[in-house]
Amino acid sequence: MPNTPITEMTTRAQDIFRVVVESYLDSGAPVGSRTISKAPGLELSPASIRNVMQDLEELGLLAAPHTSAGRMPTELGLRLFVDGMMQAAAPTQQERDAIESQITEKGPVEDALRATTSILSGLSSCAGLVLVPKREPRLKQFSFVKLSEGQGLAILVSQDGAVENRVLDLPPGVSDSALVEAGNYLTARYGGMTLSQALSTVDREISAGELAIDKASEDLVKAGMVTWSRDPADRPVLIVRGQANLLEESNLQDLDRVRRLLDELEGKQEIARLLDNARDAEAAKIFIGAENKLFSLSGSSVIAAPYKDSDGQVVGVVGVIGPTRLNYARVVPMVDFTAQSLSRLLTK
Repeated sequence: MPNTPITEMTTRAQDIFRVVVESYLDSGAPVGSRTISKAPGLELSPASIRNVMQDLEELGLLAAPHTSAGRMPTELGLRLFVDGMMQAAAPTQQERDAIESQITEKGPVEDALRATTSILSGLSSCAGLVLVPKREPRLKQFSFVKLSEGQGLAILVSQDGAVENRVLDLPPGVSDSALVEAGNYLTARYGGMTLSQALSTVDREISAGELAIDKASEDLVKAGMVTWSRDPADRPVLIVRGQANLLEESNLQDLDRVRRLLDELEGKQEIARLLDNARDAEAAKIFIGAENKLFSLSGSSVIAAPYKDSDGQVVGVVGVIGPTRLNYARVVPMVDFTAQSLSRLLTK
């Protein structure tokens, strides 16, 4: 159906449309003409309101889920409202303080991202999302710890303080001194490189027989690097927090939709690709329902905004995902503020 610009709607139609959308976003229930007639300033009879609502329905902006249940906005209507009528409300001081309290210079950046995603989820009653920086961290230290006779732990520390551990099979009869020597060698030789660079260099030096360590430590280096040999592009890049909020905020009619959304959240790479579409946005970008094929079943909405590093380069995206019945006017500025706060952290 045609998308009618706000400017082509009569003032009466705009007023009624606004009341329907705002009432629906607040209650989640279809809105009837009698409810609209009680709105301040309208002074229209239920019959006049029904005629206008019928016109809006024919334009594809409203829909009636049941014959006598009133009207609710379609996804097309929500898009028209968000783009042309919504009056955003800046985050309260309490909300700003709650977000900024999680964005601290202490500890790994990933910890701040996880904490920020959790608080954003709680404040918005949605699931919080953050796409972590795509740049690879530079390595600072490697070490190995023996867990048992045949198993050990490979520990990688990056320059931003992040720590990753992986269990690995130890070569037979490896000594504690070989563990130390292998860790020291990797740290001295490959510290300051990205993981991709380190893996490539180790591969080349092993092939050329250029590792300047004894055979036991060489075997350990090989085993250790195999545990990190996955393509970094396949490493998790999306943090999701607060999925339980989606269930708590839903009603019985929404449960099927929420289950579909939770299934969609399991496919993190698909969600990550969607968030990646917000990297070029100047502020929060809104994806509503079936506008994106990923949400054609669940009818969900995503609000996402990019954040930048000290060079002004976009390194990630933060946002929320929830039902199309979101308080857009409140959540959009909240997501924008969170992205700005993360950018400030990364420019210090």
